[in-house]
Amino acid sequence: MPKRPRSTPPLSRDPSRPILRNKRAIPRQACSQVAFVRERPAPDDPLLAFEPVVTRTVRKNSITPELQREFIAHLASTGIVRDAARHIGRSNEALYRLRLRPDAAGFRAAWERALDWAMTRLEDSAFARAINGEEKPIVYQGEVIGYERRWNDALVMFFLRNRMADRYAPEAHMTPGHPVYERIRREIEAEQRARANDPANLARVREAIDAKVRALKIDLARDAEGGAS
Repeated sequence: MPKRPRSTPPLSRDPSRPILRNKRAIPRQACSQVAFVRERPAPDDPLLAFEPVVTRTVRKNSITPELQREFIAHLASTGIVRDAARHIGRSNEALYRLRLRPDAAGFRAAWERALDWAMTRLEDSAFARAINGEEKPIVYQGEVIGYERRWNDALVMFFLRNRMADRYAPEAHMTPGHPVYERIRREIEAEQRARANDPANLARVREAIDAKVRALKIDLARDAEGGAS
């Protein structure tokens, strides 16, 4: 009989981590951050204080100012245009057409700010996972018997290289003046001088010069003969 692994007590949730609502119909499929909706911006958030597009004729499929703000709010919480469009019951194409209208400057600007807002929160979430790790269930014979915390080393190094490049990505700063850059430059210059002073290389250069001089003399002689005749 296989030995049953030791159960690990469930970990308490870190209160500093954002609360995510699973939006998948099948919870076990929610294995990605895309499967969650983050907290929406408050109704009085400056993000939603843009000048909406006002249509002259309101139809059933019109994207009213209220729907435009609802779309922007959902886009900021998910970062996915398709999901935000479905949330308000409109198509991607209709929203992109609205975005391209000459009088949609406010809507376009809010759209871009919403995506920036979503990406910032995504980065914050990834940074939190890099520091705090992630809770992973321990499954034995189809039963969750506990949880363990795991860290993604690649994610940790990504943030270290981007936020502490001087220490963890020194190659990003190898510009003129950097000791390594200057050493490589001196080595290349020394190689170029050595090639320039190489006797065989000098002989090839002289031979090429002599060949051009001979060809020039022949051309001059032909021109002189032609003038004399």
